[in-house]
Amino acid sequence: MRRLLLSLTFLLGAVGLAAAAQMAPLPKPGPGQAVATFAGGCFWCTESDFDHVSGVISTTSGYTGGHVANPTYEQVSAGGTGHAESVQVIYDPSKVSYQKLLTYYWHHVDPTVKDQQFCDHGNQYRTAIFVHNDDEKTLAEESKKKVEAELKKPIYTQIVQAGAFYPAEEYHQDFYLKNPVKYKFYRWNCGRDQRIEQIWGSHKGDS
Repeated sequence: MRRLLLSLTFLLGAVGLAAAAQMAPLPKPGPGQAVATFAGGCFWCTESDFDHVSGVISTTSGYTGGHVANPTYEQVSAGGTGHAESVQVIYDPSKVSYQKLLTYYWHHVDPTVKDQQFCDHGNQYRTAIFVHNDDEKTLAEESKKKVEAELKKPIYTQIVQAGAFYPAEEYHQDFYLKNPVKYKFYRWNCGRDQRIEQIWGSHKGDS
């Protein structure tokens, strides 16, 4: 559905070819800041979700976990590059802990399905936590066990070592702000929030 939405966007001229080719810069964490990387299906939605977390400084949509350098959206969305649509989160650990980010992450995805999220299907839409150090790995593994016990279902979310992160094209960044009508249309019709409500109820990991 999202590929169709983007195709219509291009046909309507809302996004030019030059913009499509322009990759976004990758922000670097400042002093006292940290980086976390998550894959939760459509990166428009994952980016929007994490932007609402107090203590998050910036979010960048991109591609990671694959074997092709500098992939394009067309390559990743077609499958075969090994990348997952992901979001790099820069945050202030004095305001929000990594453990808090993990809790928030789990409650904004469907971890009970493999190689898909909501209406998007394929390995590029898998859920994954890309850990940057041993402490993150330990916390991620512990949180996964708790989620599996809570949901009483197999959890397909991967926990893997973070590697190269490639920012997505500029037009993907802050898509929910640049194109709110298209974004809301996609998110609702994809059934993301409806499915999350089924899994987690009213609890969204906000407290």
